[in-house]
Amino acid sequence: MAARATWKGYLKISLVNIPIKVFPATESSGTISFNQLHAECQTRIQQKRWCAHCNREVPNSEIVKGYEFEKGRYVVLSEEDFDKVRPESTRVIDLVQFADESSIDPMYVDRAYYLAPDGPVAADAFAVMREGMKGKVGIGKLALYGREYLVAVRPQQRGIVMYTLHHAAEIRSIDSIDELNSVATQVKPEEIKLARQVIGTFEGPLNLSDYKDEYREGLQKIIDAKIAGEEIVAPSVESPPRVVNLMEALKKSLNTVSAQKKKPAKAAIAKPAAPKRKRAS
Repeated sequence: MAARATWKGYLKISLVNIPIKVFPATESSGTISFNQLHAECQTRIQQKRWCAHCNREVPNSEIVKGYEFEKGRYVVLSEEDFDKVRPESTRVIDLVQFADESSIDPMYVDRAYYLAPDGPVAADAFAVMREGMKGKVGIGKLALYGREYLVAVRPQQRGIVMYTLHHAAEIRSIDSIDELNSVATQVKPEEIKLARQVIGTFEGPLNLSDYKDEYREGLQKIIDAKIAGEEIVAPSVESPPRVVNLMEALKKSLNTVSAQKKKPAKAAIAKPAAPKRKRAS
């Protein structure tokens, strides 16, 4: 089934405005969702907004948004307060800077979308700007649904991909991880050399489609089995051994991988087909 656009607008680069359509690049239907049930009767649980002070359920009309500036103290913001800073949706992706495509740290990426021209007239300009952006990433802003998004766009195959980005203030500094203070800044050259050899044995062309969500597939098998009245026995999982001697573990890893690569491929032996049972007449 053809993808459906979730948004229409313009891609603006200086004085060039290209009518575009925006399509989500990811599928949320790939995850298995669950409902909370009462174990005794398997009735779906209802989530109610409850005020512990008034000891009663609170309707939506009585709920406001509050910011906790001190423990237990809040300042309440009204919709009028939000409107004072809420940007107007302009339906324009305004690119204001370009940089090398490697400039974007993956940590900043939030969601991905595909951009496509909106109509045959826009297709030529879209193709020209796509080719002109090769090797580059464009940075801009998008005002949408009362919010302002930081976005990055770059060409991909016949189209253009747009990423919504986290702002720098949303990224926690790696220096805040106290456990990293005990990590050595210098290591032995012979250990680095051996580590690179081990890593090199796993190198190869990357194709992410080779990797499946084994957890989801296993969970689906359990769900299907339960529906059919069957049970699946989970295999036992052994905890990995602790690394006591790093050099010994690296050498053992290298020897194990090398031995596996030297093994000749075994020819598959076809099993004879089981005799067909005759139906009773």
